[in-house]
Amino acid sequence: MCAPLFLQYDFDERKNYFKEEAMSGLKKLFAPSDMTVGKPWEKIVIFTIPMLIGNIAQQLYNTVDSIVVGKYVGDNALAAVGSASPILNLLLVLFVGISVGANVMVSQYFGAKQREELSKTIGNCVTLTALSSILIMILGSVVVRPLLEFLNTPDSIIDWCTSYLMILLMGIAGMAYYNILCGILRGLGDSVSALVYLLIATVINIVLDVWFVAGLHMGVAGVALATAIAQAISAIMCMIKLCRMTDIFDLKVKYLKPDKEHSFTLIKLGLPSGLTQAIFSLAMVVVQSLTNSFGEMVIAANVIIMRVDGFAMMPNFSFGTAMTTYAGQNVGANRYDRVEQGARQGTTIAVCTSAVITVVLLVFGKYLMAIFTNTADLVTMSANMMRILAAGYIAMAVTQSLSGVMRGAGDTITPMWISLCATVLIRVPLAYGIAYLTRTPELPNGRYQCVFISLLASWMLGALITFIFYHRGKWKEKRLRA
Repeated sequence: MCAPLFLQYDFDERKNYFKEEAMSGLKKLFAPSDMTVGKPWEKIVIFTIPMLIGNIAQQLYNTVDSIVVGKYVGDNALAAVGSASPILNLLLVLFVGISVGANVMVSQYFGAKQREELSKTIGNCVTLTALSSILIMILGSVVVRPLLEFLNTPDSIIDWCTSYLMILLMGIAGMAYYNILCGILRGLGDSVSALVYLLIATVINIVLDVWFVAGLHMGVAGVALATAIAQAISAIMCMIKLCRMTDIFDLKVKYLKPDKEHSFTLIKLGLPSGLTQAIFSLAMVVVQSLTNSFGEMVIAANVIIMRVDGFAMMPNFSFGTAMTTYAGQNVGANRYDRVEQGARQGTTIAVCTSAVITVVLLVFGKYLMAIFTNTADLVTMSANMMRILAAGYIAMAVTQSLSGVMRGAGDTITPMWISLCATVLIRVPLAYGIAYLTRTPELPNGRYQCVFISLLASWMLGALITFIFYHRGKWKEKRLRA
């Protein structure tokens, strides 16, 4: 029996209403977010959650590489992938700089509702990324092998390291564009789109990893190729998204032409962050040389710890980026009261999150290490070293959150000097100093724990200095002027 006609109409109207509401909600989810209105903590958390998930997914790139080569090829292959990472990070400093500069400029111009300046900034980012990709591809292919030899990379893994890096360098444009275009999207307050694209690319990466290594037996080269392909796909999806955002800015040919003023500002804002990454990467390279002197077992343990560390640090990095966008938009709108309110609330949430992570690492650390290798001694060594670092994640929550506020306001210099002090003046000398003082006939190179003790010390000092400089308030004077 058919329902009365008026009931049928009512049902159809309700169905259309809910469909329209669902579509409207979906559009809002993928739309830019104005962080100059609403509760600060709520805006920060809503922006951070998808970015955190995305950062975790991105960390899966390297983690899956490590798990696959560790399980299917062996501990030496695991050590090779890890030894290559500091050099790769060193070669990516240009992209880090452009990405940070883009995030700051985009967030401030978006907060100030300056469409023309926003369009010029995004166009310059696209062009500078292309030029930087070509430069890094050429430079990297020349310096990779000599750098590995300079770092005393063991002969048993140096060929694998070289192969891994050369393949990633050939696909550097995909990696660069994904990270920089994501920086633009986040500056606009859209952290969801980047998440979706990255999740798709992560699934592709995992499937290709297993196929290339376990199926085709390509070894270390297989995981590098899988990562390069997946990152290129994610970059293409980000570019398509930006091309469709014509209601906010224009991505026309005239804006792709390098503009002296905007290019200079991008570099000026991004260079300190790029130098910070370079300093950190150089320190990692120098400490990697020390780590290499302890042999393959310690190298492999260091790789495992850094993979777990990558996940443990993700909330801190996510809150730091969220604070950059939040501060940038509110500084652009001249809402310094909201900046300080959000800084307090965001830092508190970040510290609480890191405290939970610290407890998890202390309780379940050994089980996490066992994911990467079947070697019992390697699991035990890795777990013991992770306990040294655990408390440092709380300190890094303070550093990342308050540094994010300063960067969003346009002060990218101060975080650079803090990183320089903590890394160059504390970490590297302390690592080598402890190694020297603990030398014995049985341990001619000293105790390998020096690598992690020095890292913890640099984190704690960095948090203290960052807290002091944030409260001095000089960052409030760095707002961009169009």
